[in-house]
Amino acid sequence: MNLKRLPFGMIKSGQKTIELRLWDEKRSLIKINDEIVFSCGEETITARVLALHRFENFTALYKVLDLLKCGYLPEELDTARAEDMDEYYPLEKQQKYGVVGIEIKVC
Repeated sequence: MNLKRLPFGMIKSGQKTIELRLWDEKRSLIKINDEIVFSCGEETITARVLALHRFENFTALYKVLDLLKCGYLPEELDTARAEDMDEYYPLEKQQKYGVVGIEIKVC
């Protein structure tokens, strides 16, 4: 899975332990204990899947999951909104596939 530099670094350091994605055809193949390779440019890291947290949309996900584990910084929690994810995954796709928080641990 491709990531931007900041989330990649947060996963690498262990600060971000939940990656948010659509529950589309590709992600629906993921199982607990699978390994996922994350990349940013030429750099890669491997993480093991610990849990899959499935939701209808990001609004439901944001009400349940710890947003610090999802990559938000403490100073961003007051302004964190599920709509932040709309730029990556339009509402139509969220409604079609649902969403997932992939809980991981770097190997």
